[in-house]
Amino acid sequence: MAKKNLLAVIGGSGIYQIPGLSKTKEHAVNTPFGKPSGLIVEGEINDQRIFFLARHGTGHSISPSEVNYRANIYALKSLGVERVISVNACGSLREDYQPGDLVIPDQILDMTKYRKNTFFEDGFVAHIGVGDPFCPDLSSHLLEAFKDSDATVHDNGTIAVIEGPRFSTRAESNTFRSWGMSIVGMTSAPEAFLAREAELCYASIAHITDYDVWHSREEDVSVEMVMKIISKNTEYIKDALACFAQNPPEGERNCGCQYALKSALITNPVVIPESTRKKLDLLVSKYLED
Repeated sequence: MAKKNLLAVIGGSGIYQIPGLSKTKEHAVNTPFGKPSGLIVEGEINDQRIFFLARHGTGHSISPSEVNYRANIYALKSLGVERVISVNACGSLREDYQPGDLVIPDQILDMTKYRKNTFFEDGFVAHIGVGDPFCPDLSSHLLEAFKDSDATVHDNGTIAVIEGPRFSTRAESNTFRSWGMSIVGMTSAPEAFLAREAELCYASIAHITDYDVWHSREEDVSVEMVMKIISKNTEYIKDALACFAQNPPEGERNCGCQYALKSALITNPVVIPESTRKKLDLLVSKYLED
């Protein structure tokens, strides 16, 4: 018997489907924030129901800055998802984090500039806590899923998220290194922050495809290089997701993500415009009950 629908996977560059997903059906979801990146595929791995969304759309037609992150997270929430695993391609900013390695990051430095990074606007303010932007509980379960893998997996690291779609300059890359960043990517923010606002558990598999442009003895990052490494890592990620689906976190979530908005809402409910309340009802109804 299929288990409760709890898990979604958001696939990044090169991850446009989950191999081995069976009994699939597609969901075309509209949200108050527009349409998500594409159809959301629901299927099964090892009797566990999983939702999958390709972040960059069919044929990789959506750039990192054009992704409708709000619609993607809202759509998954509306389908009953409680846990989200994100797959992100990234560049290494450390000698010991090598191309082909995987990282389960634990921190974010958000360097993006132009993205909608909150659901709360139009007369309704929330100050969400993101001291630990990735769910520690989900991240630990995800790390466990790689236990029997041949992949080299690093269990922490800070990802510097840049606007894109261009790659870093050498000055930027070296600055991030001097700040102690581990990896650089384009899509973890605002995705992680929106997941927290939606009270979803969120963790990432960041797969290292290159050394960005700081390494004097390595070739500068290119699309060809990125896709070559991604193709090698896909099997590791597929196997880990299957393992995770076979041994998902059991019972109620105990990490606090499910109550993230409890102490974040600051606007007096009396002054919240009715249209805004309606727009955010999926996220806040349990806190604004009459």
